Amino acid sequence: MAEGRFQGQGDPPLSPAGHRQAALAAGRLARPHQPPALPVPVGPPLEIVHSPLRRTTETAAAVATALAAADGFGAEVPLRPDPGFLEIGQGEWEGLPGAEIERRWPEVIAGWRRDPLRHWAPGGESIATVNVRTRAALAGLLARLAELGGGTAGRRSHVLGYGEPPSRDPWAILVGHDGVFKVALLALMDLPLERFWSFPFALCGISVVEFRAGRPRLRAHNLIDHLALFDDERAQAIEAERTEAGAL
Repeated sequence: MAEGRFQGQGDPPLSPAGHRQAALAAGRLARPHQPPALPVPVGPPLEIVHSPLRRTTETAAAVATALAAADGFGAEVPLRPDPGFLEIGQGEWEGLPGAEIERRWPEVIAGWRRDPLRHWAPGGESIATVNVRTRAALAGLLARLAELGGGTAGRRSHVLGYGEPPSRDPWAILVGHDGVFKVALLALMDLPLERFWSFPFALCGISVVEFRAGRPRLRAHNLIDHLALFDDERAQAIEAERTEAGAL
């Protein structure tokens, strides 16, 4: 990703920078109710569901480790890979830099960015196909949460700002990819696939969807405050390289 390559379902491991970002996101999820609090229920999640690709598997494992060591959780949360949350397959584009794709398939990539329902990577997945598998995976996840039942969400106010404590409803963490998360959010919000480009997702950002009385609500999107330390570290490393280069 740092090289601007299309990854799709290619399966490289996390880079050192990716491991650092994953660790920071894991630490944030392990302390969800420290200010500024994440709008998630009290107690550990039911499970950590993740795409089976290595980069998401490694991120999910980092989250599980952080949760197990956290005060207030201290529990081993099961990891469950689900192929329904694989990234969108990018076919012949996978592993190629964006500049090369624009040179070899200028009309197709322009169409993908303009109308992804009618244009996609040669040999890759259509958004319609991804939508089918993503909806099935979401249905399974929501069904497992619903089986626990007895939640309080239906009795809680639909209006924010009244200082109500976090609920004790069952919840789960989903570790996935930008493209499939776009499709998943549209499915949850009952929005048309034509809105595919409406919701960007940052690497290791945190979004929260809450259900109240059976209705999904986007409580948080693309929270990245926990990545500020990574940005500071990266800026310091760049400055150190410049200083060293100037001293030679």
